[in-house]
Amino acid sequence: MSTVQSVDRALDVLEALADQGGEAGLSEIAARTGLPYGTIHRLLRSLLARGYVRQESDRRYALGSALVRLGGAAERMVGVWAQPYLEKMVALSGETANLAVLEGDFVVYVAQAASPRRLRMFAEVGRRVLPHSTAVGKVLLAERADAAAILARTGLPRRSERTITSAEAMLAELERVRAQGYAMDFGEEEAGVSCLAVPVRDGGRVIASMSISGPEDRIEALDRDALAAGMREIAGHFGAEVRPSR
Repeated sequence: MSTVQSVDRALDVLEALADQGGEAGLSEIAARTGLPYGTIHRLLRSLLARGYVRQESDRRYALGSALVRLGGAAERMVGVWAQPYLEKMVALSGETANLAVLEGDFVVYVAQAASPRRLRMFAEVGRRVLPHSTAVGKVLLAERADAAAILARTGLPRRSERTITSAEAMLAELERVRAQGYAMDFGEEEAGVSCLAVPVRDGGRVIASMSISGPEDRIEALDRDALAAGMREIAGHFGAEVRPSR
């Protein structure tokens, strides 16, 4: 597929900022993109003028507010694309399935497919929660180089008796998530509700998390490893659909 070089390079700059947590210096952008400083300066001037990038008082660059409108529209579309995959997770588990992303330091639920059971769990679409007390949040943090910094900013407030409130214990939990390929929340956000979550990847990068949630006794009765394997397969197909072709 033929591409427009200047557009590719502008997107490289935006992605470099996103990969750095939304803010970076010129040298960091250059290291991420491999672009010459002069090229980066020209691209940043255009992005600054359109509001897609802003410059901070310390002369570092950050993602700008113009992206919010695009991000909201993109999230709505991702929710539409995710629906058939979430429904497959419901069929696999019998429980409610969710799609969540990390926005800044918060987890946001962007789509859901409900369990057909009378007693079922709901995480309202649009709801924002801190990542440390949810399975989706653990998945989204597990492969982030800045996970410790995010936890330091948000703290680890107690949501239930089972919430992990120690940074050291949470970092060890994230190691387990990376090793096993899924995360669990045993009533850590809400007593009596358990969740199992898997990553959605764009290539090697985690861009979202899919989960199933239900009453604690029903989730704990499931074969977690087998369920997680099935969920990863579904999430993999979804990731392939939303992944841009290059």
